[in-house]
Amino acid sequence: MSIPDNIARIRDQIATAAVRAGRDPAGISLMAVSKTFPPEAIHQAYETGIRVFGENRVQEFAGKADALKTLNEAHWHMIGHLQTNKAAKAAELFNAVDSVDSLKLAEKLNDAARSHSKTLRILLEVNVGGEAAKTGLPAASHELEDLLAAAPRLTSLEIRGLMTIPPFTDDPQAARPYFRKLRELRDNIAARRLPAVRMETLSMGMSHDFEVAIEEGSTCVRVGTGIFGERTKA
Repeated sequence: MSIPDNIARIRDQIATAAVRAGRDPAGISLMAVSKTFPPEAIHQAYETGIRVFGENRVQEFAGKADALKTLNEAHWHMIGHLQTNKAAKAAELFNAVDSVDSLKLAEKLNDAARSHSKTLRILLEVNVGGEAAKTGLPAASHELEDLLAAAPRLTSLEIRGLMTIPPFTDDPQAARPYFRKLRELRDNIAARRLPAVRMETLSMGMSHDFEVAIEEGSTCVRVGTGIFGERTKA
């Protein structure tokens, strides 16, 4: 199927899952994960109405940025692990960083965003499965609390919510407890009404499990293969 056909199918699936969960489909954003795919494919997705794109690597996106500069309404999100030594370039290139996993990284992004006279939206990445091989803040940790407490002084950042990648499984239903855990964490943080912290976004769910994520409260699903097809290993 073509990219437009894939997007139409996924939008139908999002709407069906939202209705099943008693939610308004308009409250769920579809992010096209465009890592490893060429500018031509991204242009096709944009022409269908996609406006939110996710990239995993700063260097890769930097190489595509010139070919994408005419997509004036696109919002570019960094969703992969970001090393602190690449924070300055990420703050320059992206509208948002959805994978902030340490206070040190947040401080680097804040300084870089301020130098570019911009406000950078961020999500806090939470390792809900506690997997040693994955990045992300532990769900109940002083690292997470320290980052939340620092929010008022990170004046060039906007903390907008949480993001997670659950342990991989072929069964989408197996991801449900992890999605639920992130939603509950978000709700608990929101109830505390912390200064300079907004918990409006739950970024969870990918090509194989986004319908379950929607049922558990996701406000942004990240779909790459389902839109662009199988990617070559980068």
